[in-house]
Amino acid sequence: MITIVDVRDAISRIQHQVQQTADDLCARDGQLGDGDLGITLEKAFNRLAEIGPTLPEDLGKAFAAAAAAVSKVSSSSFGTLLATGLLAAAKRSIGKTELHSTAVPDLLRAACQKMSERGSASLGDKTVLDAIDAAARALDSHPKDSVSAVITAVDETLSLFRDRQCKIGRARIFSDRSIGLDDPGMVAFRVMVGALKSS
Repeated sequence: MITIVDVRDAISRIQHQVQQTADDLCARDGQLGDGDLGITLEKAFNRLAEIGPTLPEDLGKAFAAAAAAVSKVSSSSFGTLLATGLLAAAKRSIGKTELHSTAVPDLLRAACQKMSERGSASLGDKTVLDAIDAAARALDSHPKDSVSAVITAVDETLSLFRDRQCKIGRARIFSDRSIGLDDPGMVAFRVMVGALKSS
């Protein structure tokens, strides 16, 4: 079962990993966008780490508080999408202090749907949505080896889309240049899920 203790641990792990990879994320983002993705994630997870100890046991309220915190420190497009995804998860979790791991795919799909609406993107556009969708499907198929399955699925999705054009956001302006490059949002999601793997 997933509780607020697990959420706090995940925040801590991701914060550490983001700090290690922020420069790389900025460099990747700079090839196709504003070059601030690493900074955005650092601000978001530093703030989440600060409020982590005070997050309520009600997971819905915790995710909602996390969404508000991310929105407050980041007005970037990825920060907005992250907050949107957290808020979608919050609405599915309200009143629950525990979630079975089998509920995670539905939370990811709910987040993906709301992020799609907010960002006017669709699956197949070479965005973080494709990585999130792959993660949800991997969890459906491999509930017992969940983190490893998600990492594999996201890596495969990165490879699948690498030689395609970006179709949404600032990256679409440089669509030809995006061929052969990983979508920075997908890479950011890979960083986050990679942080959850037990050492």
